Amino acid sequence: MSLATHYILTWQCPDNSGVLAKVSQSLFSLGAFITETSQYSDPYSETFFSRIAFDDRNLTVSSREFINALNELAKPLEMRYQLRKRDDVPNVLIAVSKDDHCLVSLLTKWKSGVLPINIVGVVSNHQNCQSLSEWHNIPFYYLPVNKKTKAIQEAKISQLMTELKVDLLVLARYMQILSDSLCQQLQGKAINIHHSFLPSFKGARPYHQAHARGVKVIGATAHYVTANLDEGPIIAQEVKPINHTFTIEQMVHMGHDLEATALSHAVRVHAEQRVCINGDKTVILA
Repeated sequence: MSLATHYILTWQCPDNSGVLAKVSQSLFSLGAFITETSQYSDPYSETFFSRIAFDDRNLTVSSREFINALNELAKPLEMRYQLRKRDDVPNVLIAVSKDDHCLVSLLTKWKSGVLPINIVGVVSNHQNCQSLSEWHNIPFYYLPVNKKTKAIQEAKISQLMTELKVDLLVLARYMQILSDSLCQQLQGKAINIHHSFLPSFKGARPYHQAHARGVKVIGATAHYVTANLDEGPIIAQEVKPINHTFTIEQMVHMGHDLEATALSHAVRVHAEQRVCINGDKTVILA
């Protein structure tokens, strides 16, 4: 007896009565064995979002016929979808600078099987994380940058992503602002971790900003990269309560754990195809 192949279908369309029933019935008619579903109807954008996991144990058509049927279904529903085999995990390139706490978390969770991704490389404008990457048998790419060489360096990153067939760029405390052109190129395909509870304290030195304002919670935010600094659709956030006795150094130390947790969670739900961009926001289909 052969093992079934598992698939993930994530889709969205204008919300109308019966859209879920139409998609589910079509999958049933093709022999797809549905194992998991989640959905959300947004009353403001009037958009329906859904994620369906299924396997092919009872599939009655070929893969090509299945895609053709899905395309025919999508036309009248104005449906946009993404379909892939569950085991075809995304290739991920991680960008870092000097701090390694987020990189350590991603590598550890990847090695333990918690993150369904394939880390194909680590790129950095510093060499601090080279030994860590190589210890994990991950190729390390040192691409230093300054104001004069920024365009050249970013072109190398883009070329590297093409060569490595990268599906997702993860900025794991990569302390460089990407150009507008690269941000547009990576729309929906790059996740950044910002060390504050956005939308508060954007930009540089957010812990210093938070300390100056006497906040009672600190946080970290994982979001998609856009040309507007630290304003991309939010995927995951983590917070911890603090009080007036906390120093900036203590806030930074506590923040490291929050950053690593939020980023790892964001990468996981993206890799599991649970995130849908909904304007300036996201829908997480848990």
